[in-house]
Amino acid sequence: MHDVVIRGANLVDGTGAPARTADVAIDDGVIRAVGRVGSGHRVIDADGLLLTPGFVDIHTHYDAQVTWDERLAPSSDHGVTTVVMGNCGVGFAPVAPDRHDWLIGLMEGVEDIPGAALAEGIEWKWETFGEYLDSLDGKARACDFGTQLPHGALRAYVMGERGANNEDATEEDIEQMYRLTKEALEAGALGFSTSRTPLHKSIDGVPVPGTFAATAELRGIGRALGETNKGVFQMASEHQRVPEEQNMMFELARETKRPVMFNLSQVDEDPELFRRGLAGVERAAAEGLAVYAQVAGRAIGIVMSWHATAHPFALRPSFIPLMTETPEARTRALQDPELRAKILSEESFVMGDFETFVTTTFDKMFVIDDAFDYEPAADRSLASLAKVRGCTPEELAFDCLNASDGQGMLYFPLFNYSDGDLDVLHDLHAHPNTLMGLSDAGAHCGAICDGGMPTFMLSHWTRDRRRGSKLPLEHIVRRQTSATAHSYGLFDRGIIAPGYKADINLIDYDALGLEAPRIVYDLPAGGRRLIQRARGYEATLLNGKIVTQRGEPTGELPGRLLRGERSRVV
Repeated sequence: MHDVVIRGANLVDGTGAPARTADVAIDDGVIRAVGRVGSGHRVIDADGLLLTPGFVDIHTHYDAQVTWDERLAPSSDHGVTTVVMGNCGVGFAPVAPDRHDWLIGLMEGVEDIPGAALAEGIEWKWETFGEYLDSLDGKARACDFGTQLPHGALRAYVMGERGANNEDATEEDIEQMYRLTKEALEAGALGFSTSRTPLHKSIDGVPVPGTFAATAELRGIGRALGETNKGVFQMASEHQRVPEEQNMMFELARETKRPVMFNLSQVDEDPELFRRGLAGVERAAAEGLAVYAQVAGRAIGIVMSWHATAHPFALRPSFIPLMTETPEARTRALQDPELRAKILSEESFVMGDFETFVTTTFDKMFVIDDAFDYEPAADRSLASLAKVRGCTPEELAFDCLNASDGQGMLYFPLFNYSDGDLDVLHDLHAHPNTLMGLSDAGAHCGAICDGGMPTFMLSHWTRDRRRGSKLPLEHIVRRQTSATAHSYGLFDRGIIAPGYKADINLIDYDALGLEAPRIVYDLPAGGRRLIQRARGYEATLLNGKIVTQRGEPTGELPGRLLRGERSRVV
C-alpha cells in the first residue's frame, strides 16, 4: 500500500523516451515504482492527463523574493518545482553592513525589480554568503531553491568602491575572491555567476561590477570551482562578443573541469552571430568540454503598457509627470483627447540609442491579446497596421495602449526575432549543446513577462506552433526537467523513475495555455510586476505533496533550500 498512486497517466518521463501509459507509486516523497503498481492510500486518476517531472528553471532572480514569498510565484504556477537563482552576477551576498542600499540599487537597475519592494521585503540577517544560505535554510516554499555566488556582490565586498567602479583587481583581491568563492561552494552554492554585458547597469547607470574583469580575475575565481569540484560558472555575455569570449570560456572549462554556461540570443545587429556561438559550443563538445549556451524559449520581448517600464511615449515631456500618479489617475488622464494630442505632438527626450530604438521602432511592436502569437507576422506590426488604417504608428500605439480601459499592451521582440526569423529558436532548441534558460522569473517586473516559459514551451513548441516546425513533446519535457536539473548536478530529480524525487506535473495537455500578461501590485510596498497565469495544470507535486491543484495553491510547502549537488535518493 503506497502513500500515493497516480493511475493511468500518459507518462513523458523526462529522459526523452517515447510517451507511454503508466502508473506511478510514491512513498515518503520518492518515486518507488513506475508501470503497473499496487494500491495506494491516495489514488489519483490520471486517465487522459499528461504526467511529467516537475520543471527545473535554472535562470531566475528570486534572490530577494525567496526571503518573503512562500509560493515563489509565478514559477510555482507553471509547474516549476526547482529554481536556481543568483544569475547574471547580481544577488545579495556577501554584503558589508553599509552596502545594503547599494546592492538593492544594483538589482533594481539590472533586473528591474522595484527598489522599494526590495527595501521593505528583505530582512538583512547575513553578511557572508554562508550566512545568507543559513538565513534561507528551513524556509518552507512551494519550490525547492538553490543559488549561486554573484560576482557583483563578491567584488564589491572584497574591493569596496574600487570593485563597484570596475577598477582592476589586484592579485590580493583575486586571492580573496577565490577564497570566498571556495567558502561559498563548500557552504552549498550551486555555482558562481558574472555579467559581462554593458546592458546590465545599476540604478545609477554604472555597469555591474565584473563587467570588464580581466581573464586573470575570472580564472582566479574559477580555480575555486576546480579545486572543490563543485558548481557551475554562469556568464551573461555581451551578445556581439560571444564568439571572441568563447576562447576564455573554453579555458575556464579546461582548467576547472566544471560546466560553463553563457547566454546566447539572436540580435538585430548581426542576425547570424548566434550560429557562430553554436559553432563554438560544438567545438567545445568535440574536445569534451562542458560548455553550454542557455537560450530563451521565445523572443525575449518587452511588454509595453502605460503602467510598465517602457512604451513609445515613456520619454515624452507630457507623459513623464504621470509616472508618479497612481495607475488609476494615470489611466484617467490619458483618456483626455487634449492630452493625447499634446503627447503625440511632442518629441521624446533622448536618453540613449537603446531607449530610442525601443520606443520608436514600430515595425517591431505588436498588439497583445488573449490569442496572441509570440511569433507574430510582419503584417501585424503597428507600422503595417497603421498604413492599412491610414494613421500614424504613434496614433495607433496610443489608442492600443488606451484600449481595455487603459490596460492595453504591446509586445516588442527584442532578441531572437530579427526580421521575423522563424528558424533561430527552433534551431537553438533542437541543438544538443544548448540548455533551456533565461526565463528571468522574478525579475524585469515592469518590462518582461517570461516566468511562464515552461508552459509556453509545451503549449507552443509541441502543439500550437503555426508558422514553422514543431518540436517533439518528449524533447521539450526533457529540456526543462532532466537536462536542466542535471546541468547543475541535481541528479535526484528531473526523471520519473524509481529512486527520484516525486516532483511531478499532471497536465490537461489539450487545455494547457497562457493567459495574456497583466500588471499586479502585490510586491512589498505595493511594488508592481507583470504576471502571466497558466491554465491546464491539474496538479503539481513536490516531494510527493500536492502544492497546486487546478491552478490554486493547496497550502503545502515542502520546498527547501538546496545546498550543493544531489545524487539519486536511492
